[in-house]
Amino acid sequence: MTVVRVEGLRAEARGRPLVDGVDLAVEAGRVLAVVGESGSGKTTTGMAVLGEAAPGVTVTGTVTVTGRVGFVPQHPAAALNPVRRLRKVFRELGPPEAVAAALRRARVDPDLLDRYPHQLSGGQQQRVVLAQVLVGDPAVIVADEPTTGQDAITRAEVVAELAEVVNQGVALILLTHDLDVVRALADDVLVLRAGRVVEAGPADDVLTVPRDPYTRALIDAQPRLTTPDAADSAPPLLRVAGLTARHRAAHVLHGVDLAVGAGECLAVVGRSGSGKTTLGRCLAGLHETYDGDVLLDGQPLPRSLRKRDRVAVARVQYVFQDARASFDPHRTVVEQVARTGVRLRGMTAAAARESALERLAEVGVDAAKAERAPSGLSGGELQRCALVRALLAQPDVLVCDEITSGLDTLTQAGLLDLLAGLTCAVVLISHDMGVVARLADRVAVLHAGRLVEHGPAHAVLAAPTHPVTTGLLGHTTIEEASK
Repeated sequence: MTVVRVEGLRAEARGRPLVDGVDLAVEAGRVLAVVGESGSGKTTTGMAVLGEAAPGVTVTGTVTVTGRVGFVPQHPAAALNPVRRLRKVFRELGPPEAVAAALRRARVDPDLLDRYPHQLSGGQQQRVVLAQVLVGDPAVIVADEPTTGQDAITRAEVVAELAEVVNQGVALILLTHDLDVVRALADDVLVLRAGRVVEAGPADDVLTVPRDPYTRALIDAQPRLTTPDAADSAPPLLRVAGLTARHRAAHVLHGVDLAVGAGECLAVVGRSGSGKTTLGRCLAGLHETYDGDVLLDGQPLPRSLRKRDRVAVARVQYVFQDARASFDPHRTVVEQVARTGVRLRGMTAAAARESALERLAEVGVDAAKAERAPSGLSGGELQRCALVRALLAQPDVLVCDEITSGLDTLTQAGLLDLLAGLTCAVVLISHDMGVVARLADRVAVLHAGRLVEHGPAHAVLAAPTHPVTTGLLGHTTIEEASK
């Protein structure tokens, strides 16, 4: 039975088409993956199925849905109330028997309901959101990048949970850039480019023998997990010695020792909740409750960003995973990027603006887009803007926190090329081992806040010694989990 049918969907904003002439249909118990580069119209199409549209967007066409529609957002924490324990929230969603059934279907341990959302890992948050959706017994679920920012093990768990729900007869519309997840879950694929359908058909056909050059380009741009060549190590520029960090009374890092040299890329990997982001924030002065030292050129950096002078702030820059949240929604993008040049390099406003526009154009964000508020750019475009904003400070160390997650393969490939050409030291926090293989000179593996494996990238990726590393490198984990 067809539960979703979309015919002649068109969406416009200020006379500019976002989606133009999209048709799709999804049957119960089947998965349709909608793929395409950032700004291709995936989210707009998904919102139309939900009966929603972004402010200022006009939608025409026909959307027919049989039954209820549930929504799983890209960032599950955004759908959870941070100040309420989960058990109280679920009590308001439905009767106890419906809640219990939803928790079983989403594989949520009932003991987790006594926690607040921030006490859950990313994978646990995603399962809780899925359970909330299932309380309403939807006929179709729209999942927007549900595996973004997840490590390989957690990603496999999320895929398994979605596959189980589909096996129960729910239709799934999967909006994603992750082609491995598409291969594992999708029955059919719809490829969007600039709001138009360029290819549609069975997943096996589209991903194996694509007809359109654009689809082929998306597939070819996907990072492959290969073993990099051995490389000479550089003298340490940034060094972490005995770093033990706390969140309130809880210890989240335990005696971590690391180093990265100028021009090197140190990849920090591990499961969700392993302490990767806390480590990166300590380096940038964004998390000050720690013992041990962060040394730059052998000199300790102040723990707090507020206590670092302008030179020290410029030397260590941080690019956040959620680029949209790192921009002021009320000011233009170019104004915010240029501000780095004014505050950290002493440039005039005019010179900083000119430099910002030039660097933004190099990453595919033209002047017209740069003059918009952040809401006028896609997530991928904002991620490139955030990177340019940090690079405008001319840092010696660049900390990148999952900045390739949520990006399509083409946008990601361009970003990786840019990172590979940098001369500064890069600390790359990532869940994507294909990206790590592409960029890293050294790899550090964290587990439960402890450094469990560390060494040259070619050695760690070719012959891992810790079970967590082996799990993160699993080639068939996702496919096995979906069966």
